[in-house]
Amino acid sequence: MIRLPSMPGSVPKGDASPETAPILELRGVRKAFHGVNVLNGVDLVVRPGQVMALLGENGAGKSTLMKIVTGIYEADPGGTIQLNGTEVRFTRPRQAILAGIAMIHQDQNLVLGLSVAENLFLGREPLNSLGLIDRAVLEADARKQLASVRQVIDPGIAVARLGVGQRQMVEIARALSLNARLIIMDEPTDALSDVETDILFDTIRQLRSQGKGIVYISHRLSEIFKICDAVTVLRDGHAIVSGPITEFDDARLVHHMVGHDIADKYPHTLAAAGPVRLRIEHLSAPGLEDVSFDAHRGEIVGFTGLVGSGGAELGKALYGALPVGAGSIEVDGQKLTVRSPQGALHAGLAYLPEDRKSEGLIQIHSVRTNMSLAALRQIATWFGFVAHKREQKMVADYIKAFAIRTPSADAVVATLSGGNQQKVSLAKALMTNPGILFLDEPTRGVDVGARREIYSLIDDLKAKGLAIVLISSDMAELLGIADRIFVLSRGRVTAAFNRGEATQDMILQRAVA
Repeated sequence: MIRLPSMPGSVPKGDASPETAPILELRGVRKAFHGVNVLNGVDLVVRPGQVMALLGENGAGKSTLMKIVTGIYEADPGGTIQLNGTEVRFTRPRQAILAGIAMIHQDQNLVLGLSVAENLFLGREPLNSLGLIDRAVLEADARKQLASVRQVIDPGIAVARLGVGQRQMVEIARALSLNARLIIMDEPTDALSDVETDILFDTIRQLRSQGKGIVYISHRLSEIFKICDAVTVLRDGHAIVSGPITEFDDARLVHHMVGHDIADKYPHTLAAAGPVRLRIEHLSAPGLEDVSFDAHRGEIVGFTGLVGSGGAELGKALYGALPVGAGSIEVDGQKLTVRSPQGALHAGLAYLPEDRKSEGLIQIHSVRTNMSLAALRQIATWFGFVAHKREQKMVADYIKAFAIRTPSADAVVATLSGGNQQKVSLAKALMTNPGILFLDEPTRGVDVGARREIYSLIDDLKAKGLAIVLISSDMAELLGIADRIFVLSRGRVTAAFNRGEATQDMILQRAVA
């Protein structure tokens, strides 16, 4: 059911003027899944020209709340949702879109087999006089929409051929093309470099000046203070606190999110690196050219660059998911030819991919199955059968260590929040007991408390002698935990820094070289 104003421009209830009256007002919104309360009477108000930060740990209820607003889920009885002063209850996403709501999802909802232009205007394609899709107009409109977010992408190319960052910019452009009055952004910068993030922030400022209301969900607190006007914090399905962003600082927000203070945001142990465990010389592969570096036992080697600079390709090439055209790979002094991920696993290499949804996890399978899938050698009996008790214990240990919020180990992984899925993906890589670990954006979509846990785990793994290659667009993360940092630009290494030598500005200068 949906109830919308009978006449455009109707005056909202109360004595507030249309310019200041809330675009969105939630009161007492509730939602339970299988008897488990996810939202417990949540209030939220978003006004015109306001960027409202919606914060909370993974599983706090942020995405669920916004999916109710956009008609993906239906709220339980008891609460109210008002849009432009009129009570609404959406049962389908299309109703919310027609009512002026757009959402940029954390896990991109693009059709990989369709072109960029087809994704941008899916269901809204321009038609010619014969009622067929007008391809020329479609691609022309797509170019204009991409230009609005400063993207030069061929609108006719299949989305499957784009990198994760470019897909995210397409997702953003699609949401903006709806010309909605309320725009919900769920972790919009997770796949973006600093340059692309700046483009998005410029776009947000323009939208704010046009009187749009924006709900901004992010685990990157530095972004909140840059772009948001107000903040609401959820914890365990409750709205804990709400107010102007000027009333908060980093420490206070973290305290409200996790319920306690967090010290030492980037744990790092100064330890003498051991012998070279991984040596790469003059590696060339799709997206990479003449890359050389080494990684020692007990060392974290970081790589960063703009979207499309070659970071994702580096991890995939070393893991056997991309063909290596030239160069050599040595593991513990022995030359290695990696032709497949299976070969990499046998050689003691493990890889956490950038895109957990399509590359890291099987969404329709359970948490347990996803975690143990790559570690069958570690949990098998002498006769080749799965040792279920051993598997259950290992999975339970990782669920506890990573504080994964799941009803059980047998819950379907698609039902978990994005951050909890990321934890499952990391546990999957570690269950293989690797000697060399490639981590591509390991904290993407992970809340501040869980980030600290993951950083501590990575530091512990380093202390145990693992060589860790960390690929990240979060420069603060790299500066905080990496022992050395390499900068990539257009597939080449343009700079290398020891710990303490680099700043974010220095890294960015080399990333655009």
